[in-house]
Amino acid sequence: MYSRDHAIVSAAVGAAGVAVLPVPLPWWAAVGYAVVVGVAIDFDHFAVARLETGDWAALRRCLRNPKIAVLDQDEIFGPQDLWPLQRLLSHHLIGGVVVFGLWHVSEPLALFTAVVLYAHVLGDLVWDNYLLETYREQHVMAAKSESDSGSG
Repeated sequence: MYSRDHAIVSAAVGAAGVAVLPVPLPWWAAVGYAVVVGVAIDFDHFAVARLETGDWAALRRCLRNPKIAVLDQDEIFGPQDLWPLQRLLSHHLIGGVVVFGLWHVSEPLALFTAVVLYAHVLGDLVWDNYLLETYREQHVMAAKSESDSGSG
């Protein structure tokens, strides 16, 4: 999903969460917190792409042209820079650590954060299923590229 979509989902989940959970923040701060958490978890994409490609090209693209981070997110990563399973694994690892750490500070805030991150990952899964055919094509291209480079 794009950041704007995660922001919308996170705002809705945050508003609902404030209504049913004992969040230790004013409602407006809790909704803002939900939006930040729901969007900021995606910064892990840059580290995952770095591990996959061996360079920080995606991050450099955003730093050179910050508009793409908001207006043209399809231009950030190449088709083989970041795979859905890597992204989802990273989200789970980071989310688990964050929620566990928050649990020791504020159990209600940890629960609220877990709900926001759950909505983020669920949104990604729905989006990934929508794009399944595109991912299949990317995998075929990646396999072909690997076999072509290995046969030289």
